[in-house]
Amino acid sequence: MVVNVSDAPEANRYEARVEGESTVAGFAQYIRTAELVAFVHTEVSPAYEGRGVGAALARAGLDAARAANLLVLPTCPFFAGWIARHPEYQDLVYQSRSRVSD
Repeated sequence: MVVNVSDAPEANRYEARVEGESTVAGFAQYIRTAELVAFVHTEVSPAYEGRGVGAALARAGLDAARAANLLVLPTCPFFAGWIARHPEYQDLVYQSRSRVSD
């Protein structure tokens, strides 16, 4: 099964389609700023669960963030878990650098 992922900036999401089918198999909703992209929700159609659609969405979104030199804020539990299992993407994760002083 070939999964194609494309950015749909007008909808603020990446969309996954299975080759040869027109319906969206899954999507990853995001909020993008000049410095980072927050992945806030990922959804895969039940018909495609467990078939690599979520992984394709995560990889495409994270690769695009890296190419755009953006940090990633994975508020979506799927993205957070996926990044935790794929250390090659952990350098993209936004870390708050602010400090509270006494």
